[in-house]
Amino acid sequence: MIKLLYPGMHIKRWILFGLVGLFIFLAGIGVMNEVRPDGSHPLAVRIAEWITANVHLGLRPGTMGLVLTIVGIAFCLIAFICLMQSLVHALDPETRASELPDIIYRSRKLARGRRIVVIGGGTGLSTMLRGLKKFSSNITAIVTVADDGGSSGKLQRQLNILPPGDIRNCLVALADAEPVMTELFQYRFRDSVQPGAPATQENALEVATGDSIKPKRDSGFGEGLRDHAFGNLLIAAMCAINNGDFERGIRETSRVLNIRGRVLPTTVTHVGLRAEMEDGTFLDGESTIASSPLKIKRVSLVPAEVCPLDEVIEAIDKAEIIVMGPGSVFTSVIPNLLVKGVPEAIRRSKAKKVYVCNVMTQKGETNGFSAHDHVRAIEKHARMRVFDYVMINTARPNHELLEKYRKVGAVLVEPDSDRIKSEGYRPLQGNYINQSDVVRHDSNLLAADIMRLLD
Repeated sequence: MIKLLYPGMHIKRWILFGLVGLFIFLAGIGVMNEVRPDGSHPLAVRIAEWITANVHLGLRPGTMGLVLTIVGIAFCLIAFICLMQSLVHALDPETRASELPDIIYRSRKLARGRRIVVIGGGTGLSTMLRGLKKFSSNITAIVTVADDGGSSGKLQRQLNILPPGDIRNCLVALADAEPVMTELFQYRFRDSVQPGAPATQENALEVATGDSIKPKRDSGFGEGLRDHAFGNLLIAAMCAINNGDFERGIRETSRVLNIRGRVLPTTVTHVGLRAEMEDGTFLDGESTIASSPLKIKRVSLVPAEVCPLDEVIEAIDKAEIIVMGPGSVFTSVIPNLLVKGVPEAIRRSKAKKVYVCNVMTQKGETNGFSAHDHVRAIEKHARMRVFDYVMINTARPNHELLEKYRKVGAVLVEPDSDRIKSEGYRPLQGNYINQSDVVRHDSNLLAADIMRLLD
């Protein structure tokens, strides 16, 4: 009951309102008693007279009246608690009534949270969102739509919709739904991995990039559903239900997952990614670019002139902090900055602007890149400075994990903060990694430092 008095619960006002109502009720009884005609006895007065005449507890009438009032209030509170328990059980049998104040408090507090915009794509962005959603529900994730590989690429070619993969990952990261719902959303139809199959280096990289393989029985899905994520199919279905409106399809899917915040594609125009390689050749398509052994010189969108959603610019203008990354520099972060008007909006925004540098280099994309190289690549493509702070990991994973990554062409990003600082940026160094079977950012550590910077 004490928790119900926490600030921001929007409950104390109603408790006070009820007490005022009780006081008005008692005052009304008193007024009626004063103005009743001689010889008349209202029901409440007759009950009071009977109690006074027949109930002898050794108490004075005034004391007995106070006791009865307190007992009446207690009965009201018990009734309120039982009603709340009944409603909670009807809505969600898994939730205890005692948890309701915490749920309400968290919801109210997050609704008043800081306005945060996160820009990027891939697993890096979803990792960031898992941490930030604990501090605010005023989050806008702005996601690239240049993906053309895997399930997203298939749906894009077959149904002529924008690739839903990165958007799906962000929706799941922000979800407040039951764990089984998020697991269902991420479920990928596979029939080639047998139970107990050993993990391979390729699988490790797939885990590191967000499409983790879990051993499944041979389900015999065939080519129709193979490698499709259930969430991608659901988003595609939502788009079809809403007459091909991709943005509205995302909104409806967000309601299904009860997400904290919102997810927006940078643009709703179909775009592709084109890269000029170090030897002067051009490659088209994100998956083709990422798999090339050649060094990337520059990337661009095809078509080059695409406009962002109005909601994207509005979110950037209203943001208190804008976070870019982590994620693949050339295929997840930079494509958002190639959309006309986005870097300019970030530049003029009064928000604090942070870039979260990757922990490991990415084969075929950032071979040999230091933290400074990541910063320079983004500034070069945006053609302006779009952030002031750079979060750099300085912790070192264990030797076995580094060796596993080295075998697939990835190494630890060198934290050359002095070079970054010399160019006017403000490096924020710390231990930001979570070591398991892969090296990735720790969402809680990142989010805590971002909120500390914001405060």
